[in-house]
Amino acid sequence: MSTDKSRRRVLLGIGTAATVGLAGCGGSDGGGTPTGTETGTGTETETGTESDGGEMSGTAMVRVSHMSPDAPNVDVYLDGSAVLEDVAFGTTSGYLEVGAGEHQVEITAAGDQSASVFDDTITVEADTAYSVVAAGEISEGADEAFAPLVLEDDNSDPGSDTARLRLVHASPDAPAVDVTAASSGDALFDGIAYTESSTIEVPAGDYTVEVRGDTGSNDGDVVADFDVSLGGGAVYTAFAAGYLSPDDEPADTAFDLFVAQDSGATEMDDGMSGTAMVRVSHMSPDAPNVDVYLDGSAVLEDVEFGTTSSYLEVGAGEHDVEITAAGDQSTSVFDDSITVEADTAYSVVAAGEISEGADEAFAPLVLEDDTSAPGSDTARLRLVHVSPDAPAVDVTANASGDALFDGVGYTESGTVEVPANDYTVEVRGDTESNDGDVVADFDVSLNGATAYTAFAAGYLSADDEPSDTSFDLFVAQDSGGN
Repeated sequence: MSTDKSRRRVLLGIGTAATVGLAGCGGSDGGGTPTGTETGTGTETETGTESDGGEMSGTAMVRVSHMSPDAPNVDVYLDGSAVLEDVAFGTTSGYLEVGAGEHQVEITAAGDQSASVFDDTITVEADTAYSVVAAGEISEGADEAFAPLVLEDDNSDPGSDTARLRLVHASPDAPAVDVTAASSGDALFDGIAYTESSTIEVPAGDYTVEVRGDTGSNDGDVVADFDVSLGGGAVYTAFAAGYLSPDDEPADTAFDLFVAQDSGATEMDDGMSGTAMVRVSHMSPDAPNVDVYLDGSAVLEDVEFGTTSSYLEVGAGEHDVEITAAGDQSTSVFDDSITVEADTAYSVVAAGEISEGADEAFAPLVLEDDTSAPGSDTARLRLVHVSPDAPAVDVTANASGDALFDGVGYTESGTVEVPANDYTVEVRGDTESNDGDVVADFDVSLNGATAYTAFAAGYLSADDEPSDTSFDLFVAQDSGGN
């Protein structure tokens, strides 16, 4: 739809959030922070994701919206890890999967963690989605002090021909507002004041919505109008943000309406719809710390070898993935597209070597993840072989000698389901009888109803390779309990 100065097309929220969620096992010299220990090297820790804030278990979905009109671009930290960086006003992130319980949230000026405008905890419940909205003003003497809003999101399906729309009033100098449909004059929202929100369900379609000063009859002067397209079976949040009178305020940030899609159909250019879950693993042993970009937005920054991110929700269809040296987007080691299907989870694994004359060229693997629950007393474990100098391997259970994985070659993977328990697993050179020499062993704790991926990465003979990154086993929790 075309727009002009008085009627502006809404800006859809972009998915830029991800955080480093490493869960591994086995000692490492490669810079990662594994959660288990190689046999005989130290004290084993749990691989679950239960938060420090209590006994809550399970996961929640959290996203962040920057709606503070006088704040600069910001960085957002969750439990000390950057989940959004250099975020401009009006941006809403994708959802990030986090453990239920208490989490520390800090919002700072972009690139300057010492310039903190908010640092406090939030508590999230399992199987619930939340929006953390950076609202208010940071300027001295502001009318509305900066204070994030924590909103619980209803992302249930409204029906195939229906859209659910929530309005959040985040404009510090705007009075309470009514919102009407231009075509009918019907009131969609009535008397919504600053920091308040309200939700309606309407037939899917294209709307022009009018923002008016609140009156008893919903016929106040129209201060702005916007075109909004609402798809069937989809859920949206519209943030009314910015200044109605920017000339009188600390920043020249005009009033606008930013619409983020919370859930439901996401029509892509190729006709695909729905959402997928994507995460990234850095398993290239001679690569420096890296940044990862999805469709031009940084989703992981300054990531060390051995790190696996949390899942990021993205629209089904084709996406551009770029991997660069940390802090230097001009130094790109991979830039290509991947296609993801709706209702499917994927791991994009940075594998191979970047050094000149490498034995195994750098080439990300795109793996489809089975995150279904394997049963209350059962764990599912996938092994991904990404050690460039290691031959095909067998993996056996120390206690029984049983082969868990047989003849897994470089870039290959295998999956087993085993009783939930603590295991010592032995990595051996592949033989027909699975009794080759043990080259490494690791302690692994596998919980019931939980899926894991173990990445065998690094160099078996680090002294002969481009970097001193020793062979290790990094275990990431894909889904399930804690």
